Amino acid sequence: MTHPTLQQSHGPQYTRILSIGAARGDIVVPNDDLVGPINSSDEWIRQRTGIITRTRASQDLLAVDLATEASKEAIEKSGVDPKLIDAVIIATISNIQQTPSMSAVVADRVGANPAAAYDVNAACAGYPYAIAQADALIRTGVAHYALVVGAEKLSDVVDPTDRTISFLLGDGAGAVVIGPSEFPGISKTIWGSDGSKAGAVGMDHTLQEYRRGEAPWPTLRQEGQTVFRWAVWDMAKVAKQALDAAGVTPDQLAAFIPHQANMRIVDEFAKQLKLPDTVIVARDIETTGNTSAASIPLATHRLLEEHPELSGGLALQIGFGAGLVFGAQVVVLP
Repeated sequence: MTHPTLQQSHGPQYTRILSIGAARGDIVVPNDDLVGPINSSDEWIRQRTGIITRTRASQDLLAVDLATEASKEAIEKSGVDPKLIDAVIIATISNIQQTPSMSAVVADRVGANPAAAYDVNAACAGYPYAIAQADALIRTGVAHYALVVGAEKLSDVVDPTDRTISFLLGDGAGAVVIGPSEFPGISKTIWGSDGSKAGAVGMDHTLQEYRRGEAPWPTLRQEGQTVFRWAVWDMAKVAKQALDAAGVTPDQLAAFIPHQANMRIVDEFAKQLKLPDTVIVARDIETTGNTSAASIPLATHRLLEEHPELSGGLALQIGFGAGLVFGAQVVVLP
């Protein structure tokens, strides 16, 4: 069958992260404020998780508001006219509405209309997933500039009496602008999932069960030991694959920025990867808590504030969590 030659789009050869912005919840919540309902102690939480305080958002401060604030900072620092941003991707599991997407609202608020906009539900791996997509969209010519955001208000989806996860979680958003580059700034992403373990982290009931009166309001919970073992052993292999795919050795990294799930996981990770002392490891969980999709960009933002000399260096970032899904890539820090 003969047909006219189809035109396919092509874009720049390379992309990179141009800038980063962040917004944390407006309330600092110490461990002592949470221990009553879970019959625990400040010492127990510190030993198990490394968390001293976490930031949470007050009732009227929504995840979409945090996403907007972080996005505005990233766009301003990038110097890119928001009208040139033609893709907005928000990684989140805490949009309080099934629809509209958080991304469409944020695109309008930051002046990026009529950008393509969609949300990514890959939990704690959502940010690396969204980075991979933005990189691909720009290099294939489908987008020119992309805004990628990880935004969560997990205090909306947690039961304060749940001992498995409630004390871990915080609220916040991190955003980056991605655009064309003269040099490689984002490596191949190693990503995937293991749905056979989907029950290890997730919502404990469905909205239909709640509506029928068969179950309480759905909240987030986890099987801590299952997640810990999976994160430490399986994800260390994924991190090594990401380094190999990028053609980078651990000693060439400036920073390691894993999802801020638990300080014990972060520390064990660094040990498994045999990172030299020259590599700075992000430990934002200590005062921010676990913010799922927002944790990597929030940790990156803090790392660059505390260590501006890291700008232009290589960072290995990896997200892993509910689903169970995972994603890792090496990036040049903005």
